[in-house]
Amino acid sequence: MSTSLAVRSRTGSAAALVTAGVLWGTGGLAGALLATHGDLHPLSVATYRLLLGGVLAVLFLAATGGLRGLVTTSPVVRRVLTAGGLLAMFQACYFAAVALTSVSLATMTTIGSVPVFVALATTVRERRRPATPTLVSILAALVGLVLLTGSPDGGDDRGTLAAGLLCALAAGAGFATLTMATRRPVPGLDPLRTTAFGLLTGGVLLLPLALWLGMALPLRAEALALAVYLGAVPTALAYAAYFRGLRDASPVLAALSALLEPLTAAVLAAALLGDRLGVGGWCGAALLAGALALTYRRGSAER
Repeated sequence: MSTSLAVRSRTGSAAALVTAGVLWGTGGLAGALLATHGDLHPLSVATYRLLLGGVLAVLFLAATGGLRGLVTTSPVVRRVLTAGGLLAMFQACYFAAVALTSVSLATMTTIGSVPVFVALATTVRERRRPATPTLVSILAALVGLVLLTGSPDGGDDRGTLAAGLLCALAAGAGFATLTMATRRPVPGLDPLRTTAFGLLTGGVLLLPLALWLGMALPLRAEALALAVYLGAVPTALAYAAYFRGLRDASPVLAALSALLEPLTAAVLAAALLGDRLGVGGWCGAALLAGALALTYRRGSAER
């Protein structure tokens, strides 16, 4: 009976991580449309994303009784501040990388570096090198990501390119740290509470810079609908699923699930915007999916 429950728990965690990755992929398109319709700086879009996601998650908790019995112990406060600070760091460094390089190069470097950082951290913590299947999964995922995004143009200025790559690596390190730091549950905090207050904290941290850049949102139906969708689905719901999945999944699987974001975005662009992936793009998509499947099957076999 306990074995059956463990299998269901692992399957549920994997499904939650896949859901998070897919929902994040819809956020790229929604964020780009919001920036266009609202004439907003990308960092202002990120701030709206965190703040609205946090507010909507808190309202859901209030409506469902999830705020009853809320405790403010030191571990709870530390976890919320950690999650909020890392979310703010991830967003700020990522959009700085976008501004200094290009969307494709910043995304490929940021998302591609996450499983590498997680594997390195796991190696240091456990004092043993990653198993060969794990290394194969990471390598396949990185090759797949390169094929999926093509050959991004980073510009001719090497200094600017180097600064952008450093920002992208900092963003990847921030997300990897978020993955490692929030794996263990804290009494008084479930995944939805962590999502709600972590997003709010991250949004508040980015708010001063976003206000300086400009946050005026036009009161038009399409802009408001995009803002609500961005906050609700690829933010509040996606991060709640991600934090839920972290409970029983390996850190490497959790990190690799983030690679579903560019994969989903590429498929959506092909389906809705007429972009063509080409043979290389579809091969990259297959490699990404295969890397996730290999990591999940290996984790299940080990357990």
